[in-house]
Amino acid sequence: MGRAAQARRDEIVHLATTTGLASVEELSAQLGVTASTIRRDLAHLKAAGLLARTYGGAMAVVTHPEASLRQRIGEAFEAKRAIAAWAAAQIRPGETVLLDSGSTTGALAHELRHAVDLTVATTGLNALQELAGATGVHVECLGGTLRHVSQGFVGPLAEAALSRMTFDRVFLGADGVTAEEGICEASLQQTRFKELMMERSRHIYLLVHAAKLGRRPFHAWARMPDAWTLVTDASATEESLKPFTAKGVRTVVVTTPS
Repeated sequence: MGRAAQARRDEIVHLATTTGLASVEELSAQLGVTASTIRRDLAHLKAAGLLARTYGGAMAVVTHPEASLRQRIGEAFEAKRAIAAWAAAQIRPGETVLLDSGSTTGALAHELRHAVDLTVATTGLNALQELAGATGVHVECLGGTLRHVSQGFVGPLAEAALSRMTFDRVFLGADGVTAEEGICEASLQQTRFKELMMERSRHIYLLVHAAKLGRRPFHAWARMPDAWTLVTDASATEESLKPFTAKGVRTVVVTTPS
């Protein structure tokens, strides 16, 4: 096998691992070869145990691992803090807000520690820890089944608690987000719960570092409503934001303090 073929097959594995499902047509267009060549490559990679074939394409044998909350807290710390500060400035006294689990929403909880006359409901253990001593904040825990990797609650008990409340604003996190398919997460439990959170909220904000834009590491999706706000940091490129603005999504780019 020539170097060009080996390089192409290495790139196919990389694309399938980092972006999720890769179709024959997408790979053919991106790599500049025929669909039949791509099919031969996929057959070779499947035989080598590097890919699993799907209808019309392929996916990585080992899906993109879900990072733990501890890992995510240390990633893009300054950008997440800036996003959290912007989000906190949107909240008004007397409101009832809902915080998703995650590192950026945990940073938002940190910003709200000195708030007055505020009700915060959350599914995240880190948010609860941040607000435990916040005497001006009434805190509601939407308990349920704890996902140890994300340190957040999901499941029927959390859904039952959610059904008893409505919210002025919800602030969500994500493992990835696309303009076409919405929020990408590691499990269907998470995506179902995020959809329910959005249904119970008047204003919807998705707080994500720019690296999450266009990213699809898993195969569970939460559909977005017609009106929502994408909040990201200044490392977002015009190309990565264009699909969202083209669909009419309100997009906010927060500058990280120097």
